[in-house]
Amino acid sequence: MQVPEDLRYTSDHEWARLEQGAVRVGITDFAQDALGDVVFVQLPAVGSHVDAGAALGEVESTKSVSEIYAPVAGEVVAVNAELQDAPELLNAEPYGRGWICEIRPDDPSAVDGLLDAAAYTGLTAD
Repeated sequence: MQVPEDLRYTSDHEWARLEQGAVRVGITDFAQDALGDVVFVQLPAVGSHVDAGAALGEVESTKSVSEIYAPVAGEVVAVNAELQDAPELLNAEPYGRGWICEIRPDDPSAVDGLLDAAAYTGLTAD
């Protein structure tokens, strides 16, 4: 299981990377593996405001449907439209081309309150 050191994580298996004032969000390698083959991704609407911990979309796989939760509160400023035609990118490249959306955080320091790689690895090792 990949857990990049440069990312922050939620206990709900989302990752977050603060870059140029926005937080890029995706699901972790652990999450995509647990889901199985992803067949559909419901993306949030650009311009919508999300609360930290609130559902912002869904991932449908051959096994189940799971909600995607916002790691931080803020405005959705971009979505990965490539996932509409290629939802399998969540499986193939969860930390790369499989990102889900970007959020302009209400409080950029909120990212610091998320789990670091060591804490997330500990969470998933149980």
